[in-house]
Amino acid sequence: MAQSSIEWTDSTWNPVTGCTKISEGCRFCYAERMSRRLLAMGQANYANGFKLTLQEGMLDRPLSWKKPRLIFVNSMSDLFHKDVPLEFIQRVFEVMRRSHWHEFQVLTKRSERIAELSKDLDWPDNVWMGVSVEDHRVVHRIDDLRNTAAKTKFLSVEPLIGCLGKFDLRGIDWVIAGGESGPGSRPMEPDWVVKVRDRCLEQRVPFFFKQWGGVNKKKTGRVLKGRTWDEMPHRFAKTAVGKAATSSGS
Repeated sequence: MAQSSIEWTDSTWNPVTGCTKISEGCRFCYAERMSRRLLAMGQANYANGFKLTLQEGMLDRPLSWKKPRLIFVNSMSDLFHKDVPLEFIQRVFEVMRRSHWHEFQVLTKRSERIAELSKDLDWPDNVWMGVSVEDHRVVHRIDDLRNTAAKTKFLSVEPLIGCLGKFDLRGIDWVIAGGESGPGSRPMEPDWVVKVRDRCLEQRVPFFFKQWGGVNKKKTGRVLKGRTWDEMPHRFAKTAVGKAATSSGS
């Protein structure tokens, strides 16, 4: 099992690896850096480096994980990349359906494609669909997400590299926010994330603050306005499993 250090999930599953950049949030992509490291280490799944690759051998992996987990799907890619065939996406969804004891978190920047393909996908209750919203230029992704048939919808406001401006959380079940980390990371203004937190409070949407970020994210921490924010979707909170079950804040 691929254990994860990401605060809001337990494990990662990568039936696709590699990607291409489409917006400013991609500039310092951690997955691209990691893929180079894994290639240098001789990891077979990264023989193509960061070139998009369908990993057929990984498709059934969650079925062998018997303990219920929160699973982040494609931490090293984007399932809705234009070069991932619909048929392959449907196969991934079928595995998630069969692995009904897990909860799967799918995150994309290609919101137009999820809106387009939503009707062609059979959305299991245990699949959470999210979009990345890094600044005001991509707030339209929220509307695309709203137009899908996903049962649980969430936003990853990370890396937050600018103010979001006005945005509507109607129909959204969860918001993650955080600053950029790693080499070249762009600083996040406190006001940007406070406004996101306040909008969540206004619209009663669970809020999870992941990190302030920076070159040393452990040093900057994840305390916002005197506390940590570890809220999870209301539906999930009733049947929490894995790491999130022990989170503080509600």
